[in-house]
Amino acid sequence: MSYLSALQLEQEPFSTSPDPRFFYKSLEHQTALNRLEIAIRLKRGLSVVLGDVGTGKTTLSRALLQSFHGEEDEYLFFMILDPTFKSEYQFLTHLTKMFGISPFFRSTIDHREAIEKFLFQKCVEEEKTIVLLVDEGQKLTQPHLEVLRTLLNYETNDSKLLQLVIFAQMELLPRIKKIRNFIDRISMKYIINPLDEYETGKLIEYRLRQAGYEENKGLFSFEAVQKIHEFTKGYPRQIALICHNAMERLIMEDHESVTGEVIERVIAQERLWR
Repeated sequence: MSYLSALQLEQEPFSTSPDPRFFYKSLEHQTALNRLEIAIRLKRGLSVVLGDVGTGKTTLSRALLQSFHGEEDEYLFFMILDPTFKSEYQFLTHLTKMFGISPFFRSTIDHREAIEKFLFQKCVEEEKTIVLLVDEGQKLTQPHLEVLRTLLNYETNDSKLLQLVIFAQMELLPRIKKIRNFIDRISMKYIINPLDEYETGKLIEYRLRQAGYEENKGLFSFEAVQKIHEFTKGYPRQIALICHNAMERLIMEDHESVTGEVIERVIAQERLWR
């Protein structure tokens, strides 16, 4: 029997997929989300969110999309999940196809001009806001960053034509520092830090409630939360992995709650793989 049925849960509470329904809005994440939404609505241009692996950047990007639910007539969102392109030309080709621009263009100059025309038509003539989200931004090469810098040059007297949000690991920072004036173009800069012990516990509670857990008593003991935070350092993805394994052990070993001892055994198994 799975722990879903044993605990009468409606769905998996500790999946590592970027489901915005299970996005716990810590103070850090809520602040980032609010600032991103403001930057987009005010058409500020470039926003960059940095953070280590597993801090919740991808889930934050999905939550940002949810923030504009019901406003599809005004805001057009496009997303690049993996910006791994072999050349500047391939990158521009991907952008023109994604924007629905035709026909096929033979040169990078043609691509740039077509994108500028598209942005002007949508943003000025049709009064829409074009938003491009780039996940895994640390994979952007220097030429790709130069392309994005050029696109950010397209503007009216009062706003940028393209709203660009880059979500990336910290390794992107030294790369963008090498590009002249790139840092100065970033209207919203934010670095996501891991959760503290209190918010680690709140994340666990929130995910359980979202999955349908209705018991009044906490399923994870205070000591269990302490040990989870100590091992994971507050990284949401690692917290979810440890909690999932702990829930499986809870059912297999017939415990009523996840104790510190249960977490110790889960962590001991996890250490074997590191």
